[in-house]
Amino acid sequence: MKKMILAVIIILAAGINFGQSKVGTTAANFLTIPVGSKATGMGGAFVAVANDATGLYWNPGSISWLERSEFNVSYSEWLVGTKFNWIGLAFKITDNDAVGISVNQLDYGEEEITTPEEPNGTGQRWKAQDISLAVTYSKNLTDRFSIGGSLKYIRQQIWNESASAFALDIGLLFHTELDGLRIGMNISNFGTEMKLDGKDLLQSVDIDPANTGNNDKITATLNTDSWTLPLIFTVGLGYDLIKMEDWKVVLATDAVYPNNQSSYLNLGTEVSWKRMIALRVGYNSLLKTDAEEGLSAGVGLMYDFGPVYAKVDYSYNQFGIFDAINRVSVSVGF
Repeated sequence: MKKMILAVIIILAAGINFGQSKVGTTAANFLTIPVGSKATGMGGAFVAVANDATGLYWNPGSISWLERSEFNVSYSEWLVGTKFNWIGLAFKITDNDAVGISVNQLDYGEEEITTPEEPNGTGQRWKAQDISLAVTYSKNLTDRFSIGGSLKYIRQQIWNESASAFALDIGLLFHTELDGLRIGMNISNFGTEMKLDGKDLLQSVDIDPANTGNNDKITATLNTDSWTLPLIFTVGLGYDLIKMEDWKVVLATDAVYPNNQSSYLNLGTEVSWKRMIALRVGYNSLLKTDAEEGLSAGVGLMYDFGPVYAKVDYSYNQFGIFDAINRVSVSVGF
């Protein structure tokens, strides 16, 4: 056990900030946007905590540990006027099994189309959005160890062009013999490549312009490049520093190793009272090259009505030269 904990600590420390940045080398980067106000309030250090329905995103191996089924809706005004939405349902089948379904969407909005000939608009509008649909299964293999996986369909669309892919997430959660200490691991977006296609790529060409009399209106398709998905490996520790009848303090840290940028650390903590009020603070993307992310904070309110409970969570996240990100999440447990 001590050797396993030591190995995780070494993984957390090794490789941070030593890899070459590969920003802009993958498609569907909306898949890397953090989900949920609770997790983001803790700086995104959540792979070993993952104790709500957003575990469908952070660590699919965690939802089998939920006490009840839970439905979660999260909303945020993302960068430069876009809107980011996440909806998830984690459903307990048995004490040791759970399934889930989730939808992840980044909406770029729509604008009127203008041309040099019609600068006031053509009467048409263009829009763009990214969306991911996932189904998840999680199981407790022992009283300490669980594993889970998500199969995802991913689609990006901009006006008449679109690209799609399938991907797999695999997560593990281990409750160690040291009371309150958990180890979490997750690999996400292992899947196929994405390639844009659509009617705007159809072009009329003359394949033999040197000769007259041939067909100069042959339809051809422009061939676009294929792009890989943002593959991310995350390993983290979560520890219940204080766990009393009324008070609970959780500390967490994640080491994140993406294939499209430099590695970094997330740090976070949560202080809760009587499972009714929670205060959170964290730091996202520590040691990341050219990071815009930074300090985060959040608050959560929960009330248990008996058969069901309701939660409202809010988080604030710094984002460098951009406006701060505010997230709101509403959860219902049953």
